[in-house]
Formats: sequence, structure tokens, C-alpha cells
Amino acid sequence: MQIDKTTIQDLSIFHHEQEQAICSMLDFTHTNDGRNYLQFVLSNPLDSIKAIHDTQQTIRALSTVADHWPPSITNGTIMMMEKFFDTAVNTYPHQPSTFSALFYKIFNSHDYSLTRYSIEHFADFFTGLQQIIACIPEDLYSNKLSAWLQRIRQLLDKDMIHEIAQCKAEKLSAREVIIYGRFLRHHFKIATQELIELFAKIDAYLSLAIACKKFNLLFPEFEDAEEPFVTAENLFHILLEKPVPYSVDLSHHKNFLFLTGANMAGKSTFIKALGVAVYLAHLGIGVPAKLFRLSFFDGILSNIHVMDNIVKGESYFFNEVQRIKNTIEKISDGKKWLILIDELFKGTNMEDAMKCSTTVIEGLNKSKNALFVLSTHLYEIGGSLQHHDNMIFRYFETSVVKDQLMFSYQLKDGVSSDRLGYLILRREGVVDMLNEIGKK
Repeated sequence: MQIDKTTIQDLSIFHHEQEQAICSMLDFTHTNDGRNYLQFVLSNPLDSIKAIHDTQQTIRALSTVADHWPPSITNGTIMMMEKFFDTAVNTYPHQPSTFSALFYKIFNSHDYSLTRYSIEHFADFFTGLQQIIACIPEDLYSNKLSAWLQRIRQLLDKDMIHEIAQCKAEKLSAREVIIYGRFLRHHFKIATQELIELFAKIDAYLSLAIACKKFNLLFPEFEDAEEPFVTAENLFHILLEKPVPYSVDLSHHKNFLFLTGANMAGKSTFIKALGVAVYLAHLGIGVPAKLFRLSFFDGILSNIHVMDNIVKGESYFFNEVQRIKNTIEKISDGKKWLILIDELFKGTNMEDAMKCSTTVIEGLNKSKNALFVLSTHLYEIGGSLQHHDNMIFRYFETSVVKDQLMFSYQLKDGVSSDRLGYLILRREGVVDMLNEIGKK
């Protein structure tokens, strides 16, 4: 699946504010390396339904053992092993005897202490990996999980590693410390680095397994369909604590959702909820919905948080136009796309925005290989679009009770005509403040 940086930002997959980042919400990793690999996973949607199914099975397998995961491998464990390799130490005796080992211990006390302490962490690491292999039932293996665990078995299948895994650092003789330290440093460094990388991958997918259980995420059902479609029941935005669920059904015959509603009514949240769910589905992760069926999409493209560029001298409106131009170029490839557009042409006057919006909508509507969700505050243009059989008209209902705005966040059939901007301005006391200017 194709997705650009703008869309990744629009969907808040990553965000500089942690509470607004989906990546942070899904992060239950145990190590920094696991966290880094999780970010890689969340940045790279998969390229086939087969790959998606394999990732789903990986998460299913790890979810069965998440509650009794071996605690011996921590971030401190990994950091200590890496420090052992990165720190220069005086040369160990080649074939240590009891005497030469004691001599090294006395005259290289700092290096000896580092080695002895590191061996304890290596033992914890090797033991933890063995426990991971033992606790995951083989009949639940996915292809990637099977390959990872098989490689771990191969790397750990050495007599010296079995000895280290079973040792107690406080009971080791000086000679054993030197033997084990020399072996690890000179004969098992590359293998250890590979094992750390393998654990990071497992740690990342374990994090997703924990997240799926914690947030009750559902694995979506993919169909190898020639035409794009999405069917969702009780879909909600994963970042909301008390979300209101939606149902949506877009297909080749009904591929354009025209969305209206007042400011703060829920248009942007709905668009992002759908985009996030489709994106998570293509990562192989569960989605926040009761039911979610969809085709494989070749790409997602959004037009939500357009910015001006002072350095380049590009206005907000200019960048809106460029984003639409880019959208047209993308969907012209005949592949299956999900296009998300929130509040089209906010950067120009109302008359110009209406003309531009109508032109763009009529043009985009000719594409039958994409699904479109477009919100607008220009409800007037909805009337001229009613003759299109493939367009769905929905709005978010808003009511005013005793001068207070009431949002149901429920999708209704039709086009909204709500104009509540001035009411919000007055309710927040801005109108009164403006009237007071100059009176003092």
C-alpha cells in the first residue's frame, strides 16, 4: 500500500504529542529496540493480503502468551549486553588457568567486574529466549514467527550457550568468568546482535498483541475483490476514551460519501477514524470496530491538515490545489485508493470555494477505482450533486438547547444546513469581549 508522509501525519500515526499518537497508544514494548521496530512496522503497510494474514496470525499467537511472558529480558538486559561489546577491556588470557584468571581478576578488576556482571545479563537473555520458544504453541506459528523462532534455536544451539544460560553469576569461578566472557566477546558477538534484532521483532509484535487485547481490536476480513469496498459496523476512533461508533458502507456502486455538519460536530473525527482503521488493517493489526470488511487498497491519500509555506511563498489555498492535483495524479493509475478530504478549499472566499469544490467533486466522481470521503462546510453545493447515483449524503446532527450546542455525533441521511459559528463565538464570550473594546 502507498501512503505518504502527509497522510501519516493527518492520521496521527505518529505525533510529537504522545497522547495524540496512535504509535504511542499501541506501544507496550519492553525494549528500545522493540520500540524502534514497532515504529518501523507502523510505518510500512503490507503489500498483499497473504502478508496481512500472516501478520494477523503472528499477533494471534503472541496474544495467547502475553499474560505469562518471560520477565527476564528487559531493556536493561539489552543495554548491558551492548555495553559489554562496546566497552574496551584488557585482553583475556587465551587459555585461562585458575592462576591466570585470578591474576586477571586482581590486576584488571574493573574489566573483570564488567565481564562477570554482563554474563549475568547474557544468561537472563538466553534463558528468556528459550522460555519464549517453549511458551508459544507450534500449531499457532505464522510464517514469520516460525522463521524467527527457528533461527533463535539455531543460534542458541551451542554447548557454551547452554552453560551460560544455566549459570549463576555469583557462583562462577574466576576461570569460568574469563572463559565465558572471552567466548561471548570473540565468538558470539555477531550472533548476539542477531538475537537482539530477532527479539526486537518479537517484542514489537507482542506489543501489538497486547494492544489488541487491551483495546478489544478486531481483526478485519479482507476480500480479494477487483473493486474497492469498505463495510464497517460500530467503527470508532481509537484515540477517543468515550467514542460514538459509526457504520459505513462504501463500494464500487456507492463510492463517494459527501459529508456535512457544523464545526465540532464530528466530521474530521469520522474521516480520521475510517482512515486509521483502513491503515491499521493493512498493517495486519486489529481495528476498532465490531465488524470490518474491506478490499485490499493500493493506497490511502488524505487532504486534512494542509499548511501554507512561508519559506516557499506558497499560500494555504495554493497547497490545497497542489494536494488535489497530487490526488488526481495518484488515482489515475487505475488502482484501488481511499481518498479522504476534510473541509475542501478553506483557503479562499466562499464563492470561489463553492465553484472550486463543485469542479473538483464532479471531476473526482468520474473515478470508479477509488472510494472518496469528503467533508465540506459548503452545504449549498450538495443540491447540485443529488443526481449522482453513486454519491451518499450524510451529515452530523447538531441541536441547540437553551443556547447550548448539543452534538449527537450520529450520522444522519441528508445534507446539513447548520450555521453555528456565530453561536460558538457568542457562547465563548468573544462577542461580549469585542463589544467592551474601547469602553474603558
